[in-house]
Amino acid sequence: MSQRTFRRFRRFIQAELGIKMPEAKQTMLQARLQKRLRTLKIRTFEEYADYLFSDRGMAEELAHMIDVVTTNKTDFFRESQHFDYLTESVLPQLVRHFGAGVRRRAAVWSAGCSSGEEAYTLAMVLNEFRRRCPGFSYSVLGTDISTRMLKSAASGIYPHSRIEPVPMRFRKKYLLKSRDRGKDLVRIVPELRAAVRFYRVNFMKNDFGIREQMDVVFCRNVLIYFDRENQEKILNSICRHLITGGYLFTGHSETLNGLNIPLSQVTSTVYRKTL
Repeated sequence: MSQRTFRRFRRFIQAELGIKMPEAKQTMLQARLQKRLRTLKIRTFEEYADYLFSDRGMAEELAHMIDVVTTNKTDFFRESQHFDYLTESVLPQLVRHFGAGVRRRAAVWSAGCSSGEEAYTLAMVLNEFRRRCPGFSYSVLGTDISTRMLKSAASGIYPHSRIEPVPMRFRKKYLLKSRDRGKDLVRIVPELRAAVRFYRVNFMKNDFGIREQMDVVFCRNVLIYFDRENQEKILNSICRHLITGGYLFTGHSETLNGLNIPLSQVTSTVYRKTL
C-alpha cells in the first residue's frame, strides 16, 4: 500500500469513524483490508480505494470495510468489578431515587457492544438483581458500528471457549448447550435474548437514532480509539441520552480528565451525570 493510498484511507476513517489512524497503523490496516481484496478479487489497494470511494463502493462495500477496520475485542464479565458495583451500589440508588425498574423499566446501554458479550452479561446481572428487588424490570440496548458484529450478537451463539469467565451458576441458568454434539457451541436462553436488542450506531453522527433515556451506560475500552476532541464530542452525545443522576462506566485504561462533559467521578472509571 502506497503512502498516498494509506492517507486516503486514513482521512476517510478519521473523518467518518473518528478512529485514530497514525502512520504506525499502516501495516495493520493493510493486513485487515487484504481480506477484502481477496474476497473481491481486486489486485491492488489503489484499485480497492477507487472502488470504495465510488458511489457503488459507498453503497456496497462501506459496511464491509468498517467491519474489518474496527476492533472487536470483548469478553463476558470483562472487568468484573464493574458488575459488582452496578448491583451493590448503582442499581439500589437508581431504584430508590428514580424508581428505575420499579415505577418504570430500567434502561441500560452497552455502547460499543461488539459481539454482544457485555450486553448479555448486563442482562444476566440485571436479571439476578430481580431476586433482591421483586418486580424489577429492565431492558438492555447493545450498539456497535459493525453490522457483522451486531448480527453475531443478535444470534446469541458463542463457542464454548468464550464462556470461561461466566460463573457456573450463571452458565446453568442462562446458557444452552448445542444439541449437535459435534458443535462446541452455547446459546443465550430466550428469556435473556428477549430483553436485549441490538442497533447500529456511528458515534461520529450527530443523531444516534436512540429515543429513550438511559439509566446506565457502559462505554468501556471504546474511547481509547478516538482523539480527545472526538472523545468529548462522543461523551456529550452519550450524556444527552443519560438521565440526570444516571451512571457511565468506562474502561480502566481510559481517563476523562480535562474533558468538558456533564459528568462527575464517583469512583474509579465510574461517573455520574450532573445537572
